[in-house]
Amino acid sequence: MSRSVSLPPEAIEKARLFCIDEYQDYTIYKYLAEREKREDLKRVLEELSRQELEHYEFWKSLVGECRQEVPKAKLALIRLGRLVFGLTFMLKLLERHEEEVIREYKNYLKYLQGEERKTLEEIIKHEEHHEKVLLSSLNESIVRYMSAIALGTADAIVEITGVHAGFLGATNATLVAGIAGLIVGVSAAISMAGAAYIQAKSEGITEKSPTKSAILTGVSYLLTVIALALPYFLAQHQLTAFIASLILAVIIVAGFTYYNAVLSEASVKEELAENLTILFATALVSYLFGDFLARQFGIQIAA
Repeated sequence: MSRSVSLPPEAIEKARLFCIDEYQDYTIYKYLAEREKREDLKRVLEELSRQELEHYEFWKSLVGECRQEVPKAKLALIRLGRLVFGLTFMLKLLERHEEEVIREYKNYLKYLQGEERKTLEEIIKHEEHHEKVLLSSLNESIVRYMSAIALGTADAIVEITGVHAGFLGATNATLVAGIAGLIVGVSAAISMAGAAYIQAKSEGITEKSPTKSAILTGVSYLLTVIALALPYFLAQHQLTAFIASLILAVIIVAGFTYYNAVLSEASVKEELAENLTILFATALVSYLFGDFLARQFGIQIAA
């Protein structure tokens, strides 16, 4: 039976929102568990689902029935995200609001006494510790090899943007700058793949294949190089090509920064600011150096 009559109106409204949130989390975890093929991941999802159901039942005991179904479109997007980005990323993304939830739960303790207060304190402990332990137990290959993909992509962005910026200061030939980026990029991709192979082999991690690490690093590097060089084969003016290439670089950096920040539970803003600072600083220094060389040796090439 609901005991909402003993709570002030603002507490009832807060509890109802908490109840809806916990029910929807339960629904999402249950949905993912029913479709998970790996038994170890399935058990984690089932445990998370069970916990959220218990939390929902607690809030339900305060305010009565409060089910609100998760839109099917949202479930489909979450399922797609799980397939593309991995379960670890999706669960940590879903849990990013937990710090705020924990603060709100702690503030809510003032409305409760006795067993109800003790139950909410246990729920807070679950939210603070147990769920993090469960998430840390996930073991996905996409997470293990993400460092290789991130290394190839990040290095390619900085290096090729530097090459393009340098040529912006040294020549007006758009096609020459694009070809130069590809030549440097292909050579660097091979070099990075070899370095990734040696590094993975020296680490001695049995779950991480040196060959796969090398392939992922080299391919991610090469694909990034092609994407950043493409504007130079489509635009007539080098400045236009450089701006388009730089915009692509920023988008890629932002995407990977967000992904890595979610996995590492770091601040997206701080990570993004740091990565973009490195990118723009590299571009500026490379442009100035290219301009210096062009003036010193008189090698400006007309488009």
